[in-house]
Amino acid sequence: MDKKIVTTAALFGMVAIILGAFGAHALKKVLSVEQLTTFETGVRYQMYHALFLLFIGTTTIINQKIKKRIYNLVVYGVTFFSVSIYFLATNSLTHIDFKMMGFITPVGGLFLISAWFVLIFDLIAPKKKKNNI
Repeated sequence: MDKKIVTTAALFGMVAIILGAFGAHALKKVLSVEQLTTFETGVRYQMYHALFLLFIGTTTIINQKIKKRIYNLVVYGVTFFSVSIYFLATNSLTHIDFKMMGFITPVGGLFLISAWFVLIFDLIAPKKKKNNI
């Protein structure tokens, strides 16, 4: 599972850098300042969560069950949150109206918040001690 998490982190990070450069260079010429800022928000949150997954995949203080739960929440969260933002920010460049996807963005945000909550809860919840009796 750790290898899958770190691989996904690397993929999310690489795509965030590519999209960030694309936004800064190619989209800068065709999007308004507000649209570009929105696009950059998607990139920024994707990179934050790439780094979060990198931590999750390399730490030993979280068990595999919790890692899997966090991984799934982050993957769904980035997909719903960042990807929907990319489509919404670039809506004016296509003939497809992506505004109907607007409800997906907060759902993705809720998944991302939930992933952080699961981490916090796992870290502060008392652990059951095994008795060797």
